[in-house]
Amino acid sequence: MTFFHTNPSINFLFLISLILSSHLYNVSADDSEVEDESPFTYLEDTGKGPSKWGTIDPLWKACGNGKLQSPIDLLSRRVQVYPRLGKLKGVYKPAQAVVKNRGHDISMAWKGDAGYININGTDYNLQQCHWHSPSEHTINGSRYPLELHIVHINPITNKIAVVGIVYKYGRPDPLLTKLFHHIKSAGKEEKPLGIIDPGLIRFGSRKYYRYIGSLTVPPCTEGVTWTILKKVRTVSREQVRELREAVHDGFESNARPTQNSKIAVQFYIPKESEASS
Repeated sequence: MTFFHTNPSINFLFLISLILSSHLYNVSADDSEVEDESPFTYLEDTGKGPSKWGTIDPLWKACGNGKLQSPIDLLSRRVQVYPRLGKLKGVYKPAQAVVKNRGHDISMAWKGDAGYININGTDYNLQQCHWHSPSEHTINGSRYPLELHIVHINPITNKIAVVGIVYKYGRPDPLLTKLFHHIKSAGKEEKPLGIIDPGLIRFGSRKYYRYIGSLTVPPCTEGVTWTILKKVRTVSREQVRELREAVHDGFESNARPTQNSKIAVQFYIPKESEASS
């Protein structure tokens, strides 16, 4: 059986189609988020703002017509308590890391084995973290100055799990204190940071929200497992200002608006003997 046609032009078109299909269906986890910010913005008057993301690129259609789009407003009336979700199990360890200015945000990635998080019996390896200001998720309509996304990926399925932490103004955040000078000089090329302990990220709460949503930047891929910690951490005004000044012009405010979705949200409260907040 042959797949080639006697007409050379048809063979050429078939090969092009095969190459494109191979590219589309073998995208690595590292390519799940757009690295070059130039095709999109957060400003609607540019014509490339959030409401237009789904029309900019055929691969970004989910941004416009997806049914499980993030971020969302975590409304108490929509949340159902699920004690069986279980404690959030993170097993992290220090590893080599780099910082990079992706234009639309500041990202820190671990190059070595920095550990994993376990969700429903599945391990997701820690990959990177990045910041959005103001926060993307809101809680009962309240938006905070900053949100940290900690991205994990299952090495077998390439499925993504993100832990989100929101911050209010107060004491400086330990991780940003460690990265302060590096953020100021971060460029498009990865800058080595040496060994960074993920433990600097303070979860501070065992209570969390859980839902299935999407990436909050193009291509807005759905099927992302979101865990938003209930406890609001603190960050200094100077640290938020530094993050805003480091990104490219037009991305100082890099939060996608909350999406009008009816996504079911679960809420985990540990047993009274385990609760820390």
